[in-house]
Amino acid sequence: MSLKILNILLADDDEDDRWLFQKALSDLKIKTNLSLFKNGKELMEHLIRTETTPHLIFLDLNMPLKNGMECLTEIRSSCNLKAIPVAIYSTSSSEKDIENTFVNGANIYINKPSNFADLKNAIDKVLQLNWQYHTSNLNKDNFLFRI
Repeated sequence: MSLKILNILLADDDEDDRWLFQKALSDLKIKTNLSLFKNGKELMEHLIRTETTPHLIFLDLNMPLKNGMECLTEIRSSCNLKAIPVAIYSTSSSEKDIENTFVNGANIYINKPSNFADLKNAIDKVLQLNWQYHTSNLNKDNFLFRI
């Protein structure tokens, strides 16, 4: 993604995880505009009411009010939103969660890294992906992002 400023959304109910993500992103040399949401309901309300289409959505799975899978389903069923790349960003390493998100149209699955350096590295690599190429060749092998 080589644009002037990347418009990125993160939905995660964990305040510390949001802060760490924001800090890691700010440490990178990529110009971004990050919007943070505490749950899927806030994210979906934002997506519906805004005219600015994000370049990428990072989506936690386990959130209150509306979970990540519900958001993913809504995004993929919306004519206006379905083309937005969605990166699942979760602590879950459950094969069921990975399979369900793959089948329901997520573009990549990232297990939340256990340290800050790995988090920065993961975000940097995801932002550097050529999403047009990545999504056209999506398969289970390149879906699960390994650090």
